[in-house]
Amino acid sequence: MSQPATRLPQNRITAPPSTERRQAGGGFVAILAFCGITVSVMQTLVVPLVTDLPKLLSTTASNASWVITATLLAGAVSTPVMGRLGDMFGKRKMLIVALSLLVIGSLVCAVTSDVALMVVGRAIQGGAMGAIPLGISIMRDELPPQKLGSAMALMSSSLGIGGALGLPAAAFLAQHADWHTLFYSAAGLGVLSIVLVLSGVPESAVRAPDRFDFPGAIGLTAGLVCLLLPITKGGDWGWSSSTTLGLFGAAVVILVAWGFMELRTKRPLVDLRTTARRPVLLTNMASILVGFSFYAMTLVLPQVLQLPEATGYGLGQSMVAAGLFVAPMGVAMMLVSPLSARINASAGPKVSLMLGLLVIAAGYGGGIALLNAPWQTAVVATVIGAGVGIAYSAMPTLIIGSVPAGETGAANGLNTLMRSIGMSTSSAVVAVILAHSTTRIGAVEVPNMDGFRIAFGVASGAAVIGLLIAMFLPKLQRPSGPVATSADSTSGEAARADSATAEETPQAPAPVSSPGIRGRVAGPGGAPLAGAAVTLIDPAGRQLGRAVSDADGGYRIAAAASGTATLIAAADSHQPHATPVRLAEDRQLVQDLLLAAPEGSVRGTVRGPGGVALPGARVSLVDGSGEVVASGTTDATGGFAFEGLPRARYTVVASGYEPVSVPVVPDGGSDFAIEGVDVRLGG
Repeated sequence: MSQPATRLPQNRITAPPSTERRQAGGGFVAILAFCGITVSVMQTLVVPLVTDLPKLLSTTASNASWVITATLLAGAVSTPVMGRLGDMFGKRKMLIVALSLLVIGSLVCAVTSDVALMVVGRAIQGGAMGAIPLGISIMRDELPPQKLGSAMALMSSSLGIGGALGLPAAAFLAQHADWHTLFYSAAGLGVLSIVLVLSGVPESAVRAPDRFDFPGAIGLTAGLVCLLLPITKGGDWGWSSSTTLGLFGAAVVILVAWGFMELRTKRPLVDLRTTARRPVLLTNMASILVGFSFYAMTLVLPQVLQLPEATGYGLGQSMVAAGLFVAPMGVAMMLVSPLSARINASAGPKVSLMLGLLVIAAGYGGGIALLNAPWQTAVVATVIGAGVGIAYSAMPTLIIGSVPAGETGAANGLNTLMRSIGMSTSSAVVAVILAHSTTRIGAVEVPNMDGFRIAFGVASGAAVIGLLIAMFLPKLQRPSGPVATSADSTSGEAARADSATAEETPQAPAPVSSPGIRGRVAGPGGAPLAGAAVTLIDPAGRQLGRAVSDADGGYRIAAAASGTATLIAAADSHQPHATPVRLAEDRQLVQDLLLAAPEGSVRGTVRGPGGVALPGARVSLVDGSGEVVASGTTDATGGFAFEGLPRARYTVVASGYEPVSVPVVPDGGSDFAIEGVDVRLGG
């Protein structure tokens, strides 16, 4: 006799596709890191050509400089925009769009020697800069906690790794092949990246579907262009010229107006309230200074290495050799990725950021006296690269631990933008320093050693200021559990989805003394309940924070907010529970949660042609996320029963003839009983 359908034990429930992919998809980390390195290589392509661009493009030096400026401006705008679009429409999809822009822009540059078309191509290439924050956000959504830290560290450092490793390769091609080959090579790397993403990177299920904030994007674009254009071109125009000062003034007016507009927009491009949270704000401020310090080395060391020995301080190296002596920076950034991830996990990302800035400051300080031999420059590059790698790994950890899951793309994009602003500012400041510290060699003015040392001193000072800022970051303890990544919802179905995906992303809980909420989650009889997803939302339904209960059932959520909120807890095999709470900015609320076992049931009969009951028919119960929560066969009377169900939308699927599905929607509370579900097979 066929056995009646019964609910499967929880540990045998088939996981949804996204969960299986997260558990098995560690290989996509290498793919995303390769994409980041490809984008970084694209940025450094023209560095070996800088002095020759006017001749190659038959134009003036001022016009040729737009080849670099265009990429910078386009990249600055694209990073937050791509991040927001990724949050809305899919991060993998937008990653492919970003890489496609790299390919298109590279091909445009490869087929032209006209300065106008070259600038257009480089601007299109700049749209690919959004790939790095998108990659970090995909990792946050898809990786288990034990792999997330080192993966984000590698992805965050890929900007420097690609630059350091790509520079000697680009220099070699520039010296031994037609310069257009550089752009064909970039296009090839872009195509390879797209193929790898399509074959090995999953699409994140985390979405924040909404209308795109076009006015916000236009305002941010205008403000950034007005800010970065005089920073990059001020040396050519004159820092006190009306054009430079006028653009700086316009940037202030536009960005202030844009900020007021974003604060009044229901779904802004950049959530300034989230950005104003102390962890996010201070991390972004420190990011500017890390970007400043990082870029100073890439501007100084190649010049010291390539200046002729006749200057008395130049090291007389070729373009390729200079790139190879700087390359240890990228190797160091790659090697410290797992170390920095362990520091993040054991001591917290604040300590990791401070340590990185301390190493950067020490590297520049020592570098002031270590510029006398090629091997010394390699040592300096290695130390500074290690510090940058440690600091870069801490930034996304601090960001994603402080923003809602649906905003990680935009938040990481903004953080990348802050680094770009720091790098642009570094370029302008170092250029001014070197322009005012020169030595005449024949008929040519070249930077002298005093200028290089002053530039290193300024970079070291920037790192020290960043260290002081990082000291004011709130201290995060080692994560007691991961945070769920599915969309906010108080429904039983969404709560189950939260519980299913909660084990994918780590989040550091707040210290006991910080504002927010903490407590203990227990099951029937008061037993500690580990792995429960706990979500805090405000009256408007916006997520304030999330956590997952640890082995003792404990949870902590940092929330710099006051007033009423709703605390939601969900776990497999338990009814979700929501309770109102009142938060205070000056103290931490304690709220324990008790989850009851579910009592829902679905019963029915499977019938064949003519309404005859079908024994032995296969019956499955599928929830709204596509998860098979129970399965079995009908009894001798064609009957089936599923019990112990949480309240959610289900579909009964029966097979034997042509498969048939019947939706069932419980009414009322968590305890429900749906009787008489009639499933007819075979017409």
